[in-house]
Amino acid sequence: MESCVKIINEWDIVAARQLGRNVAKEIGFGTVDQARITTAISELARNIYLYTEKGLIEIEQVQNNGKKGLCVIAKDTGPGIENIRKVMEDGFSTSGGLGAGLPGVKRLMDEFTITSSSDDGTKVKAIKWLR
Repeated sequence: MESCVKIINEWDIVAARQLGRNVAKEIGFGTVDQARITTAISELARNIYLYTEKGLIEIEQVQNNGKKGLCVIAKDTGPGIENIRKVMEDGFSTSGGLGAGLPGVKRLMDEFTITSSSDDGTKVKAIKWLR
C-alpha cells in the first residue's frame, strides 16, 4: 500500500499529515507515535512548500524481518541542499524558524536518510517501526 500527496500549497501539508495519521493508525501505531509521524510529515512537507516549487510526500507500509513500519519519502525538484551537514545541525535555519526541521524529523523517526543535488532536488526517507 502506497499513497502520495503532491505538495503545491499549504493545504497539501494538512492532507499529507492526515494521510500519514490514517496509515499509521491502520498499521497499529498508538497516538504518541501517530503524533511523531504526523509531525515529521508536517516538517518535510513544509520544507517542500517553503524551499521548492513542488514536490511530493509518499507514505507506504513497510516490513522487515516480521516488523511492520511506516515509510515517509519526501521528494522535491528544488535547487538541492548545498550543505547537508549544516542543515542537520540543531538550530540552523534559512527561513528564520527554530531550525528543528530535519534534525527533528531524524529524532522522531527510527531511520533517516537524505540525498540532495542541484540536478535532482532533495529526497528524504524516514521510517518509523511499530514496537
